[in-house]
Amino acid sequence: MNIKKLIFEGEGVTLDFKKTITSCEKIARTMVSFANNKGGKLLIGVADDGTIKGVKSEDEERYMITRAAHMFIRPALEPTFEEVYVDDKLVLVVDTLPSDLKPHYALADDGKWWAYVRVKDKSVLASKIVLEVLKRSAGDEGVLIEYSENEKTLLGHLEKTGRITIKECSELLKMGRRRTQRILVDLILSGLIRINTTEKEEYYTAC
Repeated sequence: MNIKKLIFEGEGVTLDFKKTITSCEKIARTMVSFANNKGGKLLIGVADDGTIKGVKSEDEERYMITRAAHMFIRPALEPTFEEVYVDDKLVLVVDTLPSDLKPHYALADDGKWWAYVRVKDKSVLASKIVLEVLKRSAGDEGVLIEYSENEKTLLGHLEKTGRITIKECSELLKMGRRRTQRILVDLILSGLIRINTTEKEEYYTAC
């Protein structure tokens, strides 16, 4: 594994740097966002700016990560570890695979369980729509679309404008948020529309 090449690419959807593990809650959030998305690697012993600091106590870091994976995440995760020496410094590589048991939740400081997804280099709280998509895409059930006027109206609107938020969609279809959410989830799972999550907003575009 070429650690220097990975570091050069920088933090992103599938890569996160940690100089050291200081909190099970924080590391659980990152691993959950990887598992709920495409999977990812944590490089322990690497600072945010990509400087290789090395791991002081490898056993302690492993203990914190394993504890986070088993006690601060549900369903629990099983990360894999690899030790890589770079310029005589030890970097601990922690691999979290994309999960078949989505959605995963991380235990927060407030005692509540929250689901996260990875957006660029951040772990972002999953919206209700993202959660529903994760739940249903993990199951085996197919999606049977009732291609009614609502779906036609929404897809027609996207052809013209290119994007829509749930609030705009609710207004366009003149229906409550819950029913709007169901239509959006069905269309996402059918591959007709795509969900776009940024740190500030969530919107939908045609595929």
